[in-house]
Amino acid sequence: MIILFGPAGSGKSSQGRLLADKYGWKWLSVGQVLRETGKFDEILKNGELVDDKVVVDLMEREIARADDEGMDVILDGFPRDKKQAEIMIQEKRILDEVELAIVMNVPKEELIKRIEERGRDDDTAEVVERRLEIYESNIGEILPILEEGEISVSEVDGVGTVEEVAERIEAVVLEKKPDMVAVFDNESKDVIENDSNLREESYGE
Repeated sequence: MIILFGPAGSGKSSQGRLLADKYGWKWLSVGQVLRETGKFDEILKNGELVDDKVVVDLMEREIARADDEGMDVILDGFPRDKKQAEIMIQEKRILDEVELAIVMNVPKEELIKRIEERGRDDDTAEVVERRLEIYESNIGEILPILEEGEISVSEVDGVGTVEEVAERIEAVVLEKKPDMVAVFDNESKDVIENDSNLREESYGE
């Protein structure tokens, strides 16, 4: 199991989907899992966050389901904060399965440029900077917890074309999982990158 971290605008969800599609893995994001339950629509619509323990329980359930199907898992930005990471450490079955955490690094100026190009009214430079501050605060607390749990953490340059960034991520993963075998040749990188539906708009992305 792999964790992929990155701030809003980094393209981590797109990259996670690409990797999952290529190798036949299960891509799991908190926003996706919450929306699929249909129980938290009002909370998410209001921009609020679901209780951390509830989130961890739901993610653990989905991870177990993927295990039952014989699928490896890419966790998209989970755990999202220190409390979730601490709960995750307590849930030793989740911790024991995590092999690698990858952090996608993109300069603030590039993130602001990318997000502003999407043209959403709420994607102002001030909002983007605030999201980045929250992300940096959270990731600064999460990574030491994962490292204490002996989870390998690698950083990847998130600037470049979709293909270039995908190759960097794949190279890091292959070092950890050299026996990976691609099941699909993914030729839809640009389509996936431009699919705004992949953004977790209501859960911090």
